[in-house]
This record gives sequence, structure tokens and C-alpha cells, in this order.
Amino acid sequence: MRVRYFAWVRERIGRAEEDVSPPVDVVTAGDLVKWLKARDEQSDYAFERPEVIRIAIDQMHVQPTTPIAGAREIAFFPPMTGG
Repeated sequence: MRVRYFAWVRERIGRAEEDVSPPVDVVTAGDLVKWLKARDEQSDYAFERPEVIRIAIDQMHVQPTTPIAGAREIAFFPPMTGG
């Protein structure tokens, strides 16, 4: 599946997107965050506060408990402010 990173998540990880093949025990969006976080120092830093990271699966906002089976794209981004 394609994973995309936005704003400071992208800056901390050092890339905008990548294709990943998580292990079979990664079944929810939250599991994916934990798996990504454990890969290296940059990912650990990017996901150091997973409770503030927003997740979208195929361009739909989801909760960490949402299953990722069949997802083509998962995006991670920090909360946005605007005006």
C-alpha cells in the first residue's frame, strides 16, 4: 500500500510517500502507526505523539481502530489550523 506523509510528519520522516508491506499482524490504522514508528529513529520521532496524528484511508478520515485491509493509500498528517 502507498503511505503518504504531510506537513511536519513528512519533514520528520524525510520523505513524502513510500510503498510499504506491513506484516499480517498489522490490521488497523493504529497498528500501522506502531509498526511505522518502530522502523527507525525518524519514524519514531514523527509518530512520537500518535494521538495528535490524523489518519486518512483512501482519502477518508478514520480512527486508529479502522481496519486497513484493502486500503490503497493511507495518509498521515498533523492537525491543521487555518484562517
